[in-house]
Amino acid sequence: MASETPLDLWRSAVAADPARPFATVYDEATGGRVELSYATFDNWVAKTANMLVDGLGAEPGDRVGLALPLHWQSLVWLLACFSTGTTAVAGAPGTVPDCEIAVADPDRLPAALDTGAREVVGTSLHPLGAPLAECPPAAADYGVEVRGYGDRFAAAAIDPAAPAFEVPGDAAGGTDLLGAEVAAGASSGAELAASARLRSAAWGLASTDRVAIITSGRDSLTALGSRLPLLLGPIAGAVPLVVLPAGDSANLQPRLDMERVTATAGARPGTPALAGSLKPLT
Repeated sequence: MASETPLDLWRSAVAADPARPFATVYDEATGGRVELSYATFDNWVAKTANMLVDGLGAEPGDRVGLALPLHWQSLVWLLACFSTGTTAVAGAPGTVPDCEIAVADPDRLPAALDTGAREVVGTSLHPLGAPLAECPPAAADYGVEVRGYGDRFAAAAIDPAAPAFEVPGDAAGGTDLLGAEVAAGASSGAELAASARLRSAAWGLASTDRVAIITSGRDSLTALGSRLPLLLGPIAGAVPLVVLPAGDSANLQPRLDMERVTATAGARPGTPALAGSLKPLT
């Protein structure tokens, strides 16, 4: 049997029920709520993959630095990289990885322009994908540019053995939201997919579950784990995600109840006690 890739996992999850919610995200700054179905999220992934290839000239093996916090748009970029055979590189908080293509939030956009990246993209991280308030001429505004690309992406064959996700040395250390140490290094698509299958089975996740990721604004993509189990494990089981800010502790439990969450990851010390019926992922 051929090795799976993260793209294979995503395609299977979308095909299972495109209309079902995939990502429900609460914005830490505004408290707003955005819900994206598998189909809508897949459209964003396709548009971003088309932008990577047709707009930014990305080729398989290119490294795409993601200087982004945990956000629905950063999850889109991860899946777009997996769709194009490029390597997603996680940026530590406050840093921009040296890569062929750099994608940065507003705070890190000036630093991204100084890295020497061939292409630089800035994203506002607005809950609804609005443009940047200000975009330097040398950068592409994701919120503006991505909308012009197609809703379908014709992915070429992805090499399962090729590097798909990398944690650079300055982003390693510390722990992810599961309490595991974040290790430096690159993982192939086959390794990511195999790890996701193992985690999904170990957690006993079913499509009826909903997993809440409780995060702070400064968490980088490494908070999802060195092999991204908190993203790809649920995807392997076609399990929806709910992303909640830890800082709004007064509303945390009511939101978990409203979203019918069954499992959580990322509750930090000092977080009010969560309902006993919720399964903590480890």
